[in-house]
Amino acid sequence: MTSLLVSPASRYEASDLPDLGSSDTRRRLTPAAVRGVLRLSEQWDLTADEVTRLLGDISHSTWFSWKSGKLPADLGTDRLMRISLLLGIFTALRAQHTRALADRWVKLPNKNMLFGGGAPIEFMTHGGIPALVAVRALLDGRRGGL
Repeated sequence: MTSLLVSPASRYEASDLPDLGSSDTRRRLTPAAVRGVLRLSEQWDLTADEVTRLLGDISHSTWFSWKSGKLPADLGTDRLMRISLLLGIFTALRAQHTRALADRWVKLPNKNMLFGGGAPIEFMTHGGIPALVAVRALLDGRRGGL
């Protein structure tokens, strides 16, 4: 099979992308994804309500179970996608700002029309995956990634 580029600006080929339809792939990625979102939630000082909403309205008991070290075997495609987007946002912020500002940015009022004067965290917790994609695109665009 001929490998196709994901986008002209991408250095990744389709064959490089994980097959999230495969339960083996999801099980392999789950521990790192959970560790990543646990660390991100600490760095951004997210409340349990904020992080559970970002992750697709998981229960608080599930979140606290993860925090106590009881990791799920398979996050599923939706949650892996959400965590991937969040980690991309985290990385883009760290590339553009000082660490202190990058970690506060999601909770600061923002005049960008995307956020309407509110904090990006409000937009992301209420907008689901489309909002996460929009924030990721905004930040990647600012750093020349799109």
